[in-house]
Parts: sequence; C-alpha cells; structure tokens
Amino acid sequence: MEQRVLVIGEALIDIVESADGSRELVGGSPANVAVGLARLGHLTALQTRIGHDPRGARIAEHLASSGAALTPQSWGDAATSTARARLGADGSVSYVFDIDWRIPVPNLDGIGLVHSGSIALFLEPGGAVVLEALRHAARGAALVSIDPNIRPALVGDRDAALGRFGDAVRAADLVKLSDEDAAWLYPGSQPEEVLADIAAHGARLVVMTRGSAGAMALGPDGILEVPAWPVDVADTIGAGDAYMASLVSSALDDPMLFTSEAAVERAMRRAAVAAGITVSRVGANPPTRAEVAAALR
Repeated sequence: MEQRVLVIGEALIDIVESADGSRELVGGSPANVAVGLARLGHLTALQTRIGHDPRGARIAEHLASSGAALTPQSWGDAATSTARARLGADGSVSYVFDIDWRIPVPNLDGIGLVHSGSIALFLEPGGAVVLEALRHAARGAALVSIDPNIRPALVGDRDAALGRFGDAVRAADLVKLSDEDAAWLYPGSQPEEVLADIAAHGARLVVMTRGSAGAMALGPDGILEVPAWPVDVADTIGAGDAYMASLVSSALDDPMLFTSEAAVERAMRRAAVAAGITVSRVGANPPTRAEVAAALR
C-alpha cells in the first residue's frame, strides 16, 4: 500500500512585487512541499489554516489542481495569510509576512510520513502543536522530515529558535536546510559542523542546499556533495521547497535512502533537477514526476 503523507504548515498568498508590477501567487513553504509531493505522485494532504475568503478558496483550488488534499480542519474564521515578496534584479526574493498561525491537533491515523517546518514550526501558538505532532509521528511508525526554512522576522530569538529546531530534529529522520538557515541558526560554523550537530541530535540524513553551489549531505558514509543542475534562473521562489519535496519523495520510494550513499546521491541529483526546473520558471511551480524523469534521461 502506498504511504500517505501529511504536510503540516502554512499556506498563504505571495504578493509578488517586481519592476513590472505585482501579482498574487499561492505560496507558503509547506504548501509548496505538499504540491511538489502530489505532483511527484504521492498521496498528500496539507493541514494548514486558511480563511473562508477568495484567497483561501484560491489556495484550496491550487492544491486540488495538483492532486493534494486539504484537511477539513484547515478552514478557519481568520483571513488567509499573505507574504509580500519583493524580487531582486538577480531573481532573489525577500518577504514581509501577515500571518496568524493557529491549528488544531492533526489526525495522524494511517500516515506514513509527516513533514513540517518553516514558520509553522516556530510561530506560536501553532508551533507547539506542530512539534507535538512530529513527536507523536516519531513514536509511531511514520517517517518525519523537517525544513527549518528560517524567516528571521517571524522566528524571533535565535536561542529559542535553535532550541525548537533541536527538539524537532530529535523526532526527524530527514532534515533539509539551506546555507542561509545554517548561517542564522549556527553563526560562524562551517557546513560540516552544522551537518554533524544536526545528525548528533538524531537525524538519519541531513542535507544542506547552497544555491548555485549545489548541496552537501551527511549520510551513512560521511559527507557527500552534489552540484546544482545548470539552468537559466527566472526566479528562486519555491526552489528549496521543490528540493525538499523531491528528497521526501525519495525517502518514500527508496528504503535504502538512510543506509546507502549511492541512494543518497541519487536522491540529491533528483532533487537538484526538481529545484532547477522550478527556478527556470516563474513562481513556486514544482515539476511533475514525468518532468523530472525526462530531465534525468
């Protein structure tokens, strides 16, 4: 039986501002991961918090169009959250958020993997609910994956955030973070030191993405580096989420991922392609399984 995935975290509307004006796109790191997983062929549901408003309806439609379900508990009375995204000339992006994060306790019955991270893990009162859900999943038979995807303006105190991240890692099998996340959480530390610290907290596979410099992992046989997939960049929105979704997909597809360096390398190359396809087009628009397979041929 195919494993079911539950992604827990924020879904919001990205108001993207550029020299050409502004446009609204569905976003939120966990929502992007849910869409990415569904497009890669996995039975995926998202537990989030959206409002009974046009923006909430747009998010629900976006998820459904990719085959991702929305849990019934995701609807609430508050307005749907937004993130104002400002694009730089080089395609980079910065965010200003308007978000209220309150969620009920998720139902984990029948779930094979739980993924969370980003704002959802750190912003209260929902962050505590997310952490307990990860712990509950880890006590059962489910795999757990996390991506801190740090938003400094919302996370607040670094020591508190590092403590919350460490608590989540203790429940996790798979952790992905960016070099920017690492620099904020572990200032002054080398990538190898960051990976080792996270692994020491219990994660079985830790991957650090480094943009155009590729990615580095600490797996069963030590440090492994895989280059980025070369592509012309339209913008970087959703790149890390596409990479995360692909890693989670590999964890579901390949039981050797946590014990074989060859499996880790395959997963990282596949994830690099998924991220590369995403940055080659505008917005958080992750690839399908067929698109990734075609690019890898």
